[in-house]
Amino acid sequence: MKTTFDTRTINATLTLCVPEHDAVATFHSPYLAIRPSLNRPGFDSLAIDSLGKGKTGLNLLCPPAPGGCWRASGDANIIEYRHAEVLDGSPAAWQFVFESTRLTLRSRYSPEFPPEPLVVAFDRPKSSATFLGKPSPATLATLPQHASVLNDGLPRAGAEMLLPGLLHLPDRGSFRIRASTSITVGYFADRKRDGTGYTRLIFPAASAIHPVVEYTWDIVAPHPAVSLPEDPIYNGFRRNFLNGLQLNPSICALANSSAGGPGPFALYFYSSVASKGVELFEGFTTLDLLRQTLERFLGGLRTYGMAGYSPTIPHDFLDSYPSLLIAVADYVLPSRDIAWLNQHYTTIHSWAERMLSHDLDDDGLLEYPLSGNSGSWPRDVKCRPSNWWDTIGFAHKDAYGNALAYRALTLMAEMAGLAGQHKDATRYTAKAVQLKRLFVPSFLNPATGILAGWKSADGQLHDYWFLFLNSLAIVFGLVDPPLANTIMDRLLAKMEAVGYNRFDLGLPGNLVPVARCDYAHHELRWGGGEREDNADGFQKYENGGATACFAGFTVEALYQLGRWADGDRIFKPMLTSFEAGGFQGQGDNAMTKDWRTWDGTCYGYEGLLADGYMSLLPVLTRIKYQVPMGTPPREAL
Repeated sequence: MKTTFDTRTINATLTLCVPEHDAVATFHSPYLAIRPSLNRPGFDSLAIDSLGKGKTGLNLLCPPAPGGCWRASGDANIIEYRHAEVLDGSPAAWQFVFESTRLTLRSRYSPEFPPEPLVVAFDRPKSSATFLGKPSPATLATLPQHASVLNDGLPRAGAEMLLPGLLHLPDRGSFRIRASTSITVGYFADRKRDGTGYTRLIFPAASAIHPVVEYTWDIVAPHPAVSLPEDPIYNGFRRNFLNGLQLNPSICALANSSAGGPGPFALYFYSSVASKGVELFEGFTTLDLLRQTLERFLGGLRTYGMAGYSPTIPHDFLDSYPSLLIAVADYVLPSRDIAWLNQHYTTIHSWAERMLSHDLDDDGLLEYPLSGNSGSWPRDVKCRPSNWWDTIGFAHKDAYGNALAYRALTLMAEMAGLAGQHKDATRYTAKAVQLKRLFVPSFLNPATGILAGWKSADGQLHDYWFLFLNSLAIVFGLVDPPLANTIMDRLLAKMEAVGYNRFDLGLPGNLVPVARCDYAHHELRWGGGEREDNADGFQKYENGGATACFAGFTVEALYQLGRWADGDRIFKPMLTSFEAGGFQGQGDNAMTKDWRTWDGTCYGYEGLLADGYMSLLPVLTRIKYQVPMGTPPREAL
């Protein structure tokens, strides 16, 4: 027997059909909790747990819109919507069927009362929802080639996305969505408008052209680790592997969130995840998603980190073109798509040459045009530093940019060989060998025994115990194992000495304050204090703030050295935080969890920073070498 849901009966109905602890849903399973709207086709509440562990207590949706001229009727499993003037016996404009791991949403056309589209709007502070798939040809034909600043409060363009596609809800799971007919879904994301921001999907209703349209939403948890142990420590990996892939609909490229900006210098974070070739839906994997983004840059997309993007970016960041080249390799090498490589080789080769053109003094290391000298950064930002860490005064001979360039050169040599460009392969191999030979002697600080962040034009080393840089250089093979072990010994000892042990928050990029004379953004909100030693800015944002970003390199470096116990001491609390959603969302202070001070206070702004989810990848190293969590030390890999 069907029940008409109205404001007088809804509470009684809920009491009958949901567990006592979750009184927000009319349908509940271990995977899914839904409360349908009363006044229009849609949902007032939606929560999923793709692992079926009952983690369905958080409604991910924006508050429902008031008003509406539709009536809902049904039971816990089937809800139907009819216009207020239509009798109950008439065909429903929309019918929703709820199953344990599936939603079926069916729309039927009526010329007298045409059904309205289904709008599903996700609340960004709760979930940086993203839709992964193929933009329509019409959308691709009208995309901008210059990505404007994406957090300035202006209206954002959307994309028409083809179906099937995958709706990913970070920290919760994914829906694989199909349609019964050829149709596109509207996809919009904005983190500033409508209060706290939204990700909005618009599903067209049936029409005279398509009299019946059916959408099927299946709950899935795509990840590459088919042999992953059942240990619940890995549940965050299972749910969140795709968190590092956020498609921005305004530019149809992978970005730091679905409503955030793209940057070529961050693309290798996303490509490292996409390179695993996880199937998102039939005939489309994460490699296809990566290729789409690369084709945007190959087609001339200009974004933050590329010369001329804005007045404060007159120069390419030193990590922009290395990152682009690494991302190309992350597509080409696993896919073996040599035809695509050959098609785009001229542009890819030009990227490699542009990267090498930054060797301004022809010594084999790349240089940024700014001096990087202490005290050279004006109070008002006139020009950004040389890499992803764009509030710290990296410049001139930037160790991080050069480490990425080494990785890019080795991969470019391999790709040139695959393309039959053997002269190029030889050239890039020689350049990589030269860079490696210079790297440690140029950046190793004899005073600390670790690698400094940059060498300025006046010949000074700038060393603030950059944990991320030393770890990455070890992972990329720039540091031989004996010295690598010594460096890690010193870094772990320094971490203990400064009192950092909140591994559930990730890791700081630097373990001591970056002095004011070497800090480029003199604003406390972004880590630039008033004291000369900048201790008042320390732990805020990039000045020693804790984050998941780059933390995986430290874990991976320890694993590569056979130091499983040292790596686990950091990684296990991080995995627990990934499972708990500890790296996305908003804190009580209205700042977000992507950056924190060492006591856990939120200090981020993105809401979800996709860059940090590369740090899930050491899980795959454990699987490859079949190392259980808590294994004592053993030989290096």
